[in-house]
Amino acid sequence: MALEAGDIERQVDERLKKLAKNARMPGFRPGKVPLKLIQQTYGSQVRSEVLSDAVQKSFTDVVKEAKLRVAGYPRIERKTDFEFSATFEIYPEVKVGDLGAATVERPQVTVDDAAVDKTIEILRKQRTRYEPAERPARDGDRLTVDFGGTIDGAEFPGGKGENFVFTLGEGRMLPEFESAARGMSPGEAKTFALAFPADYHGKEVAGKMASFAMTVKKIDEPRVPELDAEFAKSLGVTDGDVAKMRAEVRANVEREVKKRIEGRVKDQALQALLGATPLEVPKSLIAMEATSMAERAVADLKSRGVDPQQVPLNQQAFEETARRRVALGLVIAELARAESLQPKPAEVRALVEQEAQSYESPAEVVKWFYMQPQRLSEMEALALEGNVVKWVLTKAKVLDKPVAFDELMGGASS
Repeated sequence: MALEAGDIERQVDERLKKLAKNARMPGFRPGKVPLKLIQQTYGSQVRSEVLSDAVQKSFTDVVKEAKLRVAGYPRIERKTDFEFSATFEIYPEVKVGDLGAATVERPQVTVDDAAVDKTIEILRKQRTRYEPAERPARDGDRLTVDFGGTIDGAEFPGGKGENFVFTLGEGRMLPEFESAARGMSPGEAKTFALAFPADYHGKEVAGKMASFAMTVKKIDEPRVPELDAEFAKSLGVTDGDVAKMRAEVRANVEREVKKRIEGRVKDQALQALLGATPLEVPKSLIAMEATSMAERAVADLKSRGVDPQQVPLNQQAFEETARRRVALGLVIAELARAESLQPKPAEVRALVEQEAQSYESPAEVVKWFYMQPQRLSEMEALALEGNVVKWVLTKAKVLDKPVAFDELMGGASS
């Protein structure tokens, strides 16, 4: 880009004269500072501003004339006093490929009585209470112990604990430790040998034999609530009607199953879309998205009281995810334009109401979404993705596949 020297000088002169009208300097009345002194004081700064504005305008004009869509920010380099070069990326042309060869598996899951029973059992276990027990320890008990270990008669880091709590049978402790604790009673002490595995995470003790002394201070046994009116009330059924509670649990499970099926179908559909649409994703957009993701991750850690310095963040993982997000965003934007897939207000409203159903006061949640444009824009983006998925399903092969309830729920019900 070449700038007109005369035009630049004229603009610099105009700005300096305008500045002189209101300039204040010691020894001069406002607006009476000599132009030469204004030039000496502000000339360099004004020239820099004029050049910057001129370069930006020239770049914008060139891009507009060539009908280019600039991705990210251009890198401007100065060649001579009035010549500059700009290096930048442009948005790629998006051409969605043939989806005829793609297959999307749609899980078919039945929410039967057994699924409801499993879910209720999980809810009962989540509300387990522990009560003191004066008997030998068995699996499922929560033990409070003191222990100390030595290797060749010497203590080692991590080998000592006071008032240490663990649940027997969960596999959190090494097998020899749990085996020694099993059958011990409150107040009982025991000494036992323990061989650390060769691949143990503590390298200083891995593969070594240790001697442990352990004292059981307390045993608490689990009390799972009965399936009765009190349990139903704990789940929000105010009148304690167990049948009503089962109906509500079934409705919640069916809603979660529907959500997970939609999630699986969506993931496959969007992946098929990406697979059929090769793209040269601009590096600048990937970098911007990766930076944004990293900043959100740091903010999330801080909100949970975790020092981000203590948690290594994999920048490469951010970049890989960012590349997919940017590519998907470009493809979805093109499909929305080419196929008129932008969601209608009624579609967004339906999605908001569906999301609100999992809360105690759905109407209040709906109102909450519509009070903040940013929240609503997130739902609009999800509605657009939903329309894109529907479009993909009209082009790809859709195979209905029976799937076990446990498999769909990812073992959540086991």
